[in-house]
Amino acid sequence: METKLDKHQMERVRRRCGFMCGVEVEAEGSRGGLCLAWKEDIQVNLRSFSKWRIDVIIKEDDMLGEWRFTGIYGSPYLKEKTTVWSLLRRLAHENRYPWLVEGDFNEILYSFEKSGGTQRDTRRMDTFRKALDDCQLVDIGFRVCGSHGRGEIY
Repeated sequence: METKLDKHQMERVRRRCGFMCGVEVEAEGSRGGLCLAWKEDIQVNLRSFSKWRIDVIIKEDDMLGEWRFTGIYGSPYLKEKTTVWSLLRRLAHENRYPWLVEGDFNEILYSFEKSGGTQRDTRRMDTFRKALDDCQLVDIGFRVCGSHGRGEIY
């Protein structure tokens, strides 16, 4: 999730929410910033992080194997999108675990996912779909209500 907070502010928020363990990536001004928080009974090994991602391997006591989680923040700027899609492809190439990727990609797969404003360039959506396909990732869906995506998750 994009936090828009500096590292110390986000750590305070994380701890107030009852998560003693976590990784914060500081926002750049009022943009970006990432946080991944977890309870103490889950073993999380940090693989890598940057302003675009937090990548971890997770081992839960009640599970036999490990799995991988990557939290992504996709740049809202067109000039940086190629960088993020290339990063995603590189992360996929390094993968040998069951993998869950979650985040704000700042992109849509299909024009019907956007309401209002100017239409999205078809090539941008095609490029995003191709990146997900190259990584063998599948959109599991997400719905919100309210204005600008602020609302309840269904």
